[in-house]
Amino acid sequence: MQKPQARYITALPENVVQCRLCPRKCRIPDGGRGVCGVRGNQGGAGIIPYYGAVTAAALDPIEKKPLYHYRPGSSVFSVGFVGCNLRCPFCQNWRISQNTGAPAQYFSPNDIICRAKAAGSAQIAYTYSEPLIHAEFLLDCMALARKSGIANVLVSNGTVADEAAEAILSLTDAANVDLKCHSEETYTQILGGDLSAAIDFIAKAWEMEVPLEVTTLVIPGLNDGDEEIQRCIDVLRSISPRIPWHLSAYHPDYTWTAPPTDPAHLVSIVRKARDVLSYVYSGNIAGEPNDTFCPHCNGLLVQRYGYHIERGGLSFKGNKYYCRYCGKPAPFRYI
Repeated sequence: MQKPQARYITALPENVVQCRLCPRKCRIPDGGRGVCGVRGNQGGAGIIPYYGAVTAAALDPIEKKPLYHYRPGSSVFSVGFVGCNLRCPFCQNWRISQNTGAPAQYFSPNDIICRAKAAGSAQIAYTYSEPLIHAEFLLDCMALARKSGIANVLVSNGTVADEAAEAILSLTDAANVDLKCHSEETYTQILGGDLSAAIDFIAKAWEMEVPLEVTTLVIPGLNDGDEEIQRCIDVLRSISPRIPWHLSAYHPDYTWTAPPTDPAHLVSIVRKARDVLSYVYSGNIAGEPNDTFCPHCNGLLVQRYGYHIERGGLSFKGNKYYCRYCGKPAPFRYI
């Protein structure tokens, strides 16, 4: 498969290139790679040697992304890549995100579309590691998916510059974006990221009317303090209190050795957030209800048991969801 020319690259003197894809703006010498490991320089020209390199492909419940308010109960063909532009020491998928040598197969965008159709899926999720650093493949695959009547689902850390963000979000049908914390110091010094870029991406997705949900992994001693949680609540409320927020329990992984999230503490955070935000859900713990109720009549719309759901409170007409009890629009999206 012929690899296309790298986008978001500026040539500099002495065979150096600068990548404009994310806030890092890596200056890459000849023969080198950016921090993400997948964007490089060969002879003073930007290269993307991992175009189409897929490390994982599976048919998942849409709730696993997690997306609770987009096509509930559906399945999504999911593909993952290599590399990441963050260095989260608690990464749950570090074997592919922090390792460009992970086993991979190379697929063209058309191959991905064909595999999604063969799996019986009307949607593709770009997930598992960080898809945005593969912007060229993402844009090509998303554009072809749109032409083929297949929806595009983006699961991302949101750390990308405005130019690429707008192009990718214009082809995105639903997204789940990480808000790792609300500390610029943690983002820059521990994660190697940019808090403002992540918040801007969330705000831009909402502004562009992309069905959007946000996930925060709650990590003891890092982002689970009252002030930190309140700042996250405040920033989501400032964009829209209707953005669903998933608060997931952490377990030790990669190089981070803090103890697992206390389920009782996570539940207390979820309940606090529900006083302000319309839809807040817990993840990776058992026993806490994650049901969705009608904002108009409080009827039970969707009942969840892990990834199994009951949609008895929903009706569907004209590609839109409605409450069976009061007949008003339900807070779910199909297109």
